[in-house]
Amino acid sequence: MASVPETLKTRHAHSSTGAEGVWGRLFEIRVSFIPLPIYLVLCALAAGIVAVNKVEGDLPTMVAIIGLGGATCAEIGKRIPYLRRIGGSAIVAAFLPSYLMSIGWVPDQVATSVTTFTKSSNFIYLFVSSVVVGSIFTMDRDMIIKGFAKIFLPMVVGSVLAFVAGGLVGVAAGLDLKQVLFFVSVPVMGGGLGEGAIPLSVGYAEIMGVDSGKILAQLLPVILLGNLCAIILCGVMSEVGRRFAHLTGNGQLYVGSTIAEAPITTFAGKPISVEWVIAAGMSAVTLYLAGTMMHALLGLPGPVCMLFLAVIMKLFKLVPKPLEEGSHTLFKFFTTCVTYPLLFANSIAVTHWSELIAAFHWANLLSIFTTVVVLMLVGFVMARRLGLHPVETAIVNGCHSGLGGTGDVAILTAAGRMELMPFAQISTRIGGAITVMVALLIFARLGA
Repeated sequence: MASVPETLKTRHAHSSTGAEGVWGRLFEIRVSFIPLPIYLVLCALAAGIVAVNKVEGDLPTMVAIIGLGGATCAEIGKRIPYLRRIGGSAIVAAFLPSYLMSIGWVPDQVATSVTTFTKSSNFIYLFVSSVVVGSIFTMDRDMIIKGFAKIFLPMVVGSVLAFVAGGLVGVAAGLDLKQVLFFVSVPVMGGGLGEGAIPLSVGYAEIMGVDSGKILAQLLPVILLGNLCAIILCGVMSEVGRRFAHLTGNGQLYVGSTIAEAPITTFAGKPISVEWVIAAGMSAVTLYLAGTMMHALLGLPGPVCMLFLAVIMKLFKLVPKPLEEGSHTLFKFFTTCVTYPLLFANSIAVTHWSELIAAFHWANLLSIFTTVVVLMLVGFVMARRLGLHPVETAIVNGCHSGLGGTGDVAILTAAGRMELMPFAQISTRIGGAITVMVALLIFARLGA
């Protein structure tokens, strides 16, 4: 008789194991970074809170909403033929929500809550801080200074040639030379909205004696289209790297540089403690605040100051080995599961579809495209002589036409090279600041 309960017990164990196995396999199916069972439950709950008008701007609700939206957009982009090879996930996440907003498919309460949360939290800065710290702290310190020094030359040469080429193409397309140079080429390379379009609009308005709001309305569509061109072209450049392996460092800018290729789980034979990951996160926040303070005191761009401080820490060996490894885990976390929600949120809060469409004049498009292409080609061609990888150098130069930090995220995501974020920040922030300053000086000399 004793064998009967044992048999039943064994069968129950087998059936339980089978059920658990099916459940476990369901969790292995993912919509972007969200397991399928959780994704389906989130969809039902999101629809429910929208139906009962309970979409709040609190952190858990917003994480659910933008996480669900970002994962969905990324999955759609990943499944579109051809587009997926040139960063389709980033393109869809960055622009589809804006289009859906324009046709009224995003509920007003969702749009309002996401916009308020995105603008009030500024979590783009937490993302950029974590990615920059993760990239710098895990780089080969002997290669950092060489890479940072050498990236300036292709950036400067590319900017000058792109400025000239964009102007010539614009004139050939029937645009006024001064208009295309200062209202197309310069905004594309100005560093985005806060650091580029707004200072330019204020400066132009003072010189011309007009309202800066009208100038800004002209510049916004141009920088949005410039960013879109950069996303697509850097995605194409990534495909070039896949087809011609000798042209790429797979995320390494400087030939011979190294960075951890996979999450490091041990230190001195012991598992990495979660405390070191937390320490990396707090280091990122600390450096961000230090950059903010330096901006207030010295007027320098905060992200550039943060980047400079991270490099100093690495060069002077102020980063313990376990902190480096914790930083790598932090980097992987943010690039894996925060990127697409961030793009989704910014698409709703910042990217206005009507402004994007407003610049779709063929002459503008041709000038914008030429500006971005020349920037990237110069980087690609000059790379070998500087000891840099052509694909990575072209992508970093392409970030010069990015929409600030958000643009860098979208561009590097499309290219699959988030490790280049520190160099992208130099290209966008410093390159943009130099472009704006020189452009305003020249524009003032030329007069209104």
